[in-house]
Amino acid sequence: DRWQIRNLAARMSEANEHNLHYIVDQPALVEFCAGLSNTPWLALDTEFIREQTFYPQLCLIQIASTNGLACIDPLALPSLEPLLDVLYNPAVTKILHAAYQDLEIFYHLRGAIPVPVFDTQLAALVLGYGNQVGYASLVQQMLNVELHKEHTRADWRRRPLAPEWLAYAIDDVRYLPELYQRQQVTLAERGWLAALSEDFAALTDPDRYQPHPQEAWRRVRGHQRLQGVQQAVLRALAAWREEQASRHDRPRRWILSDAVLLNMAQRMPNNIEDLARIHGLPSTTLRRHGEALLKQITAARAEPAEQWPTVQPRRLRLTAKQAAWVDELLNRIAVRANQYGIPPQALATQRDVAQWLASQDSPLSHGWRAAVLGPDWEQP
Repeated sequence: DRWQIRNLAARMSEANEHNLHYIVDQPALVEFCAGLSNTPWLALDTEFIREQTFYPQLCLIQIASTNGLACIDPLALPSLEPLLDVLYNPAVTKILHAAYQDLEIFYHLRGAIPVPVFDTQLAALVLGYGNQVGYASLVQQMLNVELHKEHTRADWRRRPLAPEWLAYAIDDVRYLPELYQRQQVTLAERGWLAALSEDFAALTDPDRYQPHPQEAWRRVRGHQRLQGVQQAVLRALAAWREEQASRHDRPRRWILSDAVLLNMAQRMPNNIEDLARIHGLPSTTLRRHGEALLKQITAARAEPAEQWPTVQPRRLRLTAKQAAWVDELLNRIAVRANQYGIPPQALATQRDVAQWLASQDSPLSHGWRAAVLGPDWEQP
């Protein structure tokens, strides 16, 4: 199949101009998806809004296939099931660029991730096109095509969608098949295709998309400044905020800001009067949720010390011999990274090397990093 894709994008560019679908009714969706029954791959992108919600609001789905291009309007359709049946077919490879947020949307739709996937952004990193390279930049570098990005900030909830918006949206999948084909060929030539498949499989691990309220405190800006029981209090408050935001589908910052969470965890107020003195705590939140917040603080303060969370140390404890090896190995990694045009920090961090030396699970032992480094990179 990989070799059959060769020259496919050139054929698509001619055919797709006359085969572009804007799907806003159920019969059209059913008909379009029926034409995808035997496709080996789909290029996929979404437009969504999440500035005023906890969960992303899906506003548009873009598809490219051998049958043409389609913009599918989920706001106009009673059901996306015909399309989801295709996307969740494990015989169909889903091609995306910077796949995480798109996959998160489908996780919330079905409680599972469509597999398998191929992420052209990750493949671009491995092939030396830059770390987290944008789609337009990659199309420019690989295909010498310049894309216009003037509608990046469009409100995709508005209807009707302007023709120029649809043209902008469909460009986000128009060139994915050719990127996919070219990247696959180069990866296969270097012997890295199977290794990268391991990283793609990790991207589809459902655990990455499941809520973990008890870990939300680690995303609070400034949490490293807290110590001991303060961290336990922050964990409880951040978990409460996460659950409230999820339940009411509101952004976390609309429930409580990071600064307020941090302030409460530092001061650990005992009563409503003390809580009212927390700078930045909205009066409406104090009135509606003050008792609940105090309950979280009191319960966290009562936890035994051995249950308090801990901040991961910045450096691992290594023996003197291991510590002496870190810089040497980082230099070797930098040489190998530069050989392939990969940013050295993207290939390995100091912590990655320390984990490897300490016989802990390290990214250097898996996927594309292990393939790029090869089996003997650490030998004297």
